Amino acid sequence: MRSGRKATWFWGSLVCAWMALPGATGVVAQAPPSPAPAPPMVRITLDQALDLAVKHNHTLLALQTTIDQSHAQEITANLRPNPTIDSDAQFLPFFAPSQWSSTYIDNSAQFDLGVGYLFERGRKRQHRLEAARDLTSVTISQVSDAQRLLEMQVAQQFVAAELAESTLAFAQQDLASFQSTVDISEAQYNAGDIGEGDLLKIRLQLLQFRMDVSGAQVARVQALASLRQLLGYDAVPEDYDVAGELTFEPISTSLLDLEAMALRNRPDLLAAQQSITAAKSQYTLAEANGRVDPQATFNYTHLSGLNTGSLFFNMQLPIFNRNQGEIERTRFAITDAEEQARAASDQVLTDVIGAYAGVHTGDEIVKLYTSGYLKQAQDSRDISEYAYKRGAASLLDFLDAERSYRATKLAYLQALASYETSLEQLRAAVGTRSIP
Repeated sequence: MRSGRKATWFWGSLVCAWMALPGATGVVAQAPPSPAPAPPMVRITLDQALDLAVKHNHTLLALQTTIDQSHAQEITANLRPNPTIDSDAQFLPFFAPSQWSSTYIDNSAQFDLGVGYLFERGRKRQHRLEAARDLTSVTISQVSDAQRLLEMQVAQQFVAAELAESTLAFAQQDLASFQSTVDISEAQYNAGDIGEGDLLKIRLQLLQFRMDVSGAQVARVQALASLRQLLGYDAVPEDYDVAGELTFEPISTSLLDLEAMALRNRPDLLAAQQSITAAKSQYTLAEANGRVDPQATFNYTHLSGLNTGSLFFNMQLPIFNRNQGEIERTRFAITDAEEQARAASDQVLTDVIGAYAGVHTGDEIVKLYTSGYLKQAQDSRDISEYAYKRGAASLLDFLDAERSYRATKLAYLQALASYETSLEQLRAAVGTRSIP
């Protein structure tokens, strides 16, 4: 009996132990949910940045409303004068209340109701509409010029962001490379191959590399923030980045061809030329406004039981005021617009010449680095590093080669950025981004 109880206790304990095991009851233990993967960083190209700026830059969007405002002014200019209506009641016995009667009102009081209209002469409405449309054309060109300048700013700031990215990548790469040198130098110091003074110099140089990385990180943040302001803060997320790197794209178009393209494409020059047409329209409108307009009125009158009609006609006599002052002012405005157009043409040519000179100079500087100076600086650094690690070169020689290479590489990146910036200035000066 006792042995049976022991057996029962043994098997009960075994079942409890088995039930305590994970998954013994048929319920599979659920692993904690893995965190959702972070969304990939948004990277935009230059073309995307330009498109975002056109669609989301608030300053440009505000300027684009001036086109709609100008179209609304065309509607106003094309409106005809409103007809006028007037009425009166005369000989009412306000001070003789006893006279109030239907007989008195019908036979003694007078009632008039008139409708008049001003007839514009000299095709004033047509000239107003033409002048308003010419101003709309000027406004459209001015907004296009604002977009041209915005695209130049966006492209230049994009280049600045690319420079910051390249500088940061180079600084991080240089820091990692020099860190290995520091590790080797510490091993040499522990082995007694170099002195403590040399080790301290290397560690101080490492501090400079780390400062370069920190400075490049700040420059990158500032460049992206400035670019985001031009694009519109709602156009891109806060942690966006630029897609692309500094490149060298030489141009083959001659200066004369670029000047001819600029004279055809620059919207500010087109706006100045359209202003001449608009000034002439204003002059024609001023002449039309010098012609006086007659007004005709038809009156219905009820008097002494009779219903009669009357026609009235009035018009100013153009003896003193024939709009002479406005006609004279608009005549001088035409000359003003013509001179402004010539000045705009000169400015266009000056912009092209200046931008072309900047591109040409930047082209020569970049080619100097790529022709051998950049590789020579890198080879000198690599040779000095190899020799120093094997005890065949002094620490000062190695550090000097390292500084020369870093300065040359940074100057090369700056030269690339300056060239691309000058190229963007040339595109803006010509008025098109398509330059062969």
